[in-house]
Amino acid sequence: MIRVLAVDDHPLLREGIAALIGSEEDMQLVGEASNGREAVDLFRKYQPDITLMDLQMPEMNGIDAIGAIRGEFPNARIIVLTTHPGDVQVSRAFKAGARGYLSKAMLRKELLETIRAVHAGQKRLSSEAAAGIAEHSTDSTLTPREIDVLRLIAAGNANKEIGARLSLTEVTVKSHVQNILGKLGANDRTHAVSIALKRGIIDL
Repeated sequence: MIRVLAVDDHPLLREGIAALIGSEEDMQLVGEASNGREAVDLFRKYQPDITLMDLQMPEMNGIDAIGAIRGEFPNARIIVLTTHPGDVQVSRAFKAGARGYLSKAMLRKELLETIRAVHAGQKRLSSEAAAGIAEHSTDSTLTPREIDVLRLIAAGNANKEIGARLSLTEVTVKSHVQNILGKLGANDRTHAVSIALKRGIIDL
């Protein structure tokens, strides 16, 4: 029997997962969590074979929850479920210790097969996520400072305000913005934000 923990802040999605798993003879849903902190507590309590983990949740996000669980239980098998399979987010999830990555749009088709594959020791990546990684594999990555600047751009700040927030001169901020546009292949600031959100470099 494969014992599964479902972690997502949307009750409807958890209900859908429960229905899918409930119809299988070799699986059992042992617990449900609505944020990363609950996920860590329930993992300690149930020590499930497979954990299905959403990434964007209140209180503690999925990447941090994966890191916390794997810190205590290095053999934990975690499958990430996400609405946006951005390549940067995929890479972060695998670095944190995830063993599978599935778009929520494909749950009905691929969830059960992915659970069985990861339980058997395989790694699974949806074709959509794999294509995103391949497409950006040679891109220059943004530095932590550039990501800070990009987050402040996304929040609607002008260069002067960004400089004040990060203790940088306006000229330095302009230089960071130019680097960000170049690395992301963006036409302007708004375009850069939309690319970064899609790829999972930042989230709102």
